[in-house]
Amino acid sequence: MASEKTACILCSRNCGLTVTIDNGKFIKIQGDEQHPISKGYLCQKAARLEYYQNHDDRLAQPLKRQSDGSFSPITWDVALQEIAEKLQNMKQKHTGNAFAFVGGGGQGNHWGGMYSRQLLTAMGSRFIYTALAQEKTGDIWVNGRLFGNQLCHTTEDIEHADYVIFIGANPFQAHGIVNARDTLKAFQKNPNRTMVVIDPRVSETAKMADIHLQLKPSTDAYLMSAMLAIIVREGLHDKAFLATHCTGFETLEKELLDIDVEDYAKRADIPLELVQKVARGFAQAKKACIRVDLGTQHTLHTTLNAYLEKLLYLVTGHFAQKGGNNLHTAMIPLVSHTDERKKGIRTAKHKMFPIGGLYPPNILPDEINHSGDDRIQAVWVDSANPVLTYADSQAYTTAFEQLELLVVVDVAMTETARLAHYILPAASQYEKVEASGFNLEFPENFFHMRPPLFAPFKEALPEPEIYTRLLEKMGILPDKFPFLTKIAAFEPKITARLGYLAALNNLFSRKPNLKQYGSSIMYRTLGKTLPTNMESAAPLLGLTLLYTHKHFEAVQKVGYQGSKRSLGNTLFEAILGNPSGVIISKHEFEDTWSLLKTPDKRVHLEIPEMLTALRALVTENSSNPDFPFILIAGERRSYNANQIYRNSAWRKTDPKGTMRMHPEDAAELSITNGANVHCESSIGRITVVVEIDKSVRRKMVTLPNGYGSRFKNGDAIGPQLNMITPSDHCEPFTKTPFHKYVPVKITKVVFDE
Repeated sequence: MASEKTACILCSRNCGLTVTIDNGKFIKIQGDEQHPISKGYLCQKAARLEYYQNHDDRLAQPLKRQSDGSFSPITWDVALQEIAEKLQNMKQKHTGNAFAFVGGGGQGNHWGGMYSRQLLTAMGSRFIYTALAQEKTGDIWVNGRLFGNQLCHTTEDIEHADYVIFIGANPFQAHGIVNARDTLKAFQKNPNRTMVVIDPRVSETAKMADIHLQLKPSTDAYLMSAMLAIIVREGLHDKAFLATHCTGFETLEKELLDIDVEDYAKRADIPLELVQKVARGFAQAKKACIRVDLGTQHTLHTTLNAYLEKLLYLVTGHFAQKGGNNLHTAMIPLVSHTDERKKGIRTAKHKMFPIGGLYPPNILPDEINHSGDDRIQAVWVDSANPVLTYADSQAYTTAFEQLELLVVVDVAMTETARLAHYILPAASQYEKVEASGFNLEFPENFFHMRPPLFAPFKEALPEPEIYTRLLEKMGILPDKFPFLTKIAAFEPKITARLGYLAALNNLFSRKPNLKQYGSSIMYRTLGKTLPTNMESAAPLLGLTLLYTHKHFEAVQKVGYQGSKRSLGNTLFEAILGNPSGVIISKHEFEDTWSLLKTPDKRVHLEIPEMLTALRALVTENSSNPDFPFILIAGERRSYNANQIYRNSAWRKTDPKGTMRMHPEDAAELSITNGANVHCESSIGRITVVVEIDKSVRRKMVTLPNGYGSRFKNGDAIGPQLNMITPSDHCEPFTKTPFHKYVPVKITKVVFDE
């Protein structure tokens, strides 16, 4: 047996773990007290990671689809050679825009993205569709307009706040904040702190709150607009902050003063007095912040919700301060900056533009089915299962069946893999170098790069090796870089690898087309000098050099020594040398302003598109009498963290993924607890089990995410939500699906159907 350090992969927090392993198995899992952020914290989900690591759906070897639809084993060499030839032929025949990349990382599975994105470059394609683009692009777009760049992103300093509002978030179950349950309990126990939860369900977090605003589903925009109007009318906005740090408030103020507060409170179904209490309490608090999640981002007005949420803490001056909302640094940028006005970036069918460099999965089936020559004809899926996890599973299945080429890289035989022409087995997240990518801390930030715990399962390979071999097969990269390899091997660390970096830059100067494949080049050269099994960490050196260049003084404040040329290598060595992760920078709260990307370093509050959307709220009516219930799809529960678990035996509770329904609604339909019912939307229906529960509002039902997998090729276990989530039921601007607002009807199952 051995004791090792690693991290949980079940949510964005990636809490540190100390694990006991033996013979390829997890024997004991505990929180890592040396982790600089989680400090020993652990929730119930991580304790059962053995169900992820070892299960019967693991892919053991590359597979190729045969003419009868079955799969046969194929060697890596033959598989990659055939795929390389098909990709090159397709690029010549159709241009690179016939190729799309789907996925490329997930919760706790980030490092492969350093390598997989190189394939898009090789194909000359810009089309990448990810889960992030079906959740967060409204938020990303608003950040770009407010703060000057779509890479700007805000975090919340809940630990030091005395007033916090959670909107559409249930951190007790979904986490997303530091040591969620401990942080919530500390907040709850302190009489000098106030916790407000805005949620249509009495969630676990709502039960801990001082104030719960149980609004009608999808009315967040009305409630937040009313709060802002109250704040401005009563002069509770921070005039000095706005004058010093913002532009466009005068225009915004006029719009807010026109809002009928009483009407909007009524639409949200919240007493006006309670709306006023929360608006005043938040505005007058000394240290206050807001945390949002998919509850506001997967419902009506997703982009407007992002705008209004940010206005609440900007108009009140709860920004760039301790206990407020702040911008933060990032070692691995999760998105890029794109401008929808730029030519040549829109899709063929929907004419959709990228946000943060990403395209929305909702439109991909249409882009494949498109009748034009510019349609998508090849798709590469990496660590994603779009047939099960993206809206409208039927549309995805039909579209993928028409592709000339579908390649899936994954750990398991997923629903999407079953449609592929080639299936390439990836190492699990504990069989390769991995990194915690969602580093959203401020003023201190950290980074955790973790070595593999186990050897890859049978013939599985880590993504860095898969993509580097493919690029070599495509003739884009030579299989050797003798000079770089030699200088990397002979240059001592004390020189801060400056000789190697100079040689690398010289190579890029002579052959600029190779610069975009730097990850694989560093892997093949510098990687050979790193500790055993850490070779694929080599591109981290490029990231640490960039990070220390941008945040030189903040990195030095942690205690790292070095000049502007050598500090990046110092940080690189520190990260590799600490399996629990390290603090990488220390800023001051006022440094937030240095992270703004607007030319004038001010927040630009006036966004014309959002003010138009704000005015449109007045006349909106979203009711549908044919579907009298609203389904909130994707509720977070105790054992449904994400889709990476295939074996449902890991669930200690809720094995069937029940549908929560209010007792009075159940009584009206003569439905009893545990009964089977049909949940039907405009595109299909699924059969689910009812759980009568007072936590939901009337005419509202909820179902959890993370179910519906066909383990060991058996029947689907639990609700397959995306059989009933229409892809066209989305925000027109971002194409974000309204998973938290799906009109449905509920009927009893007739047993002789």
